[in-house]
Amino acid sequence: MKIKDVLGAVRGRLDSAGIEEAWLEAELLLRHALCLGSVGLFLEHDEELGPSQVKLISLLVDRRVSGEPVAYITGKREFYGREFHVNPHVLIPRPETEHLVEKALEIVSLIKYPVVADIGTGSGAIAVSLAAEVPDARVFAVDISDPAIDTARLNARRQGVESSITFLYGDLAEPLPGPVDVLIANLPYVNSADCVASPEPQLALDGGIGGLDAIERLCNSLEGKLRLGGWVLLEIGQGQAETVQRLLREALPDARVGTIKDLAGIDRVVWGQTG
Repeated sequence: MKIKDVLGAVRGRLDSAGIEEAWLEAELLLRHALCLGSVGLFLEHDEELGPSQVKLISLLVDRRVSGEPVAYITGKREFYGREFHVNPHVLIPRPETEHLVEKALEIVSLIKYPVVADIGTGSGAIAVSLAAEVPDARVFAVDISDPAIDTARLNARRQGVESSITFLYGDLAEPLPGPVDVLIANLPYVNSADCVASPEPQLALDGGIGGLDAIERLCNSLEGKLRLGGWVLLEIGQGQAETVQRLLREALPDARVGTIKDLAGIDRVVWGQTG
């Protein structure tokens, strides 16, 4: 079978399985199986595939149809213009999380030698992106999962910023050695009942019955963690903005508090700046 024929068959199978981005995911699976880039896949679409290649592609599609995310199958996901290694120990980076990075970059551009903390770093997507974009920044990446820290360290090494990041094991902001200019957190915010069947790690998804257990604990632990004029940036889920703003105001009574909407118009980031 030619590449273009296999691609069409894979698209059809993924579409029949109810996978929304069947067109894109079919290309990602074939590129992974054949070690081709997007241009290469197009240029070689008339090339014949051998039986072993077709079998490999079929096995990858089986995994996707069974519910395994394509990012775990290929072992990679793009985030803020960079490719990150991902595995079942870490949350798959989402485009909406780029709003955290963009706001953080806006803030640190006004600070000389900024100190930034990424709480619940997971794959390290936020920490690595900031370290790469701001070479004079000192970045702390914190996680309670050893495999997650290993993954984040690998991504930092691949992006050439390992020396700019200090990796810390521990719960939320507790391991930080001192106050920071910007504290960023993409913590679990999904209601427990909604993430039971997810293939992604429960530790990175499950925010408790109301979805805000980890965020509330972080807000309650901010004392002494921010420099004067320091910022907190928290990613949230739909409908959580009002509660999280209240939590931040209670934790930081003198702070300015606000929100940032994502491209769908949903409040996606709650921010606070100390007075």
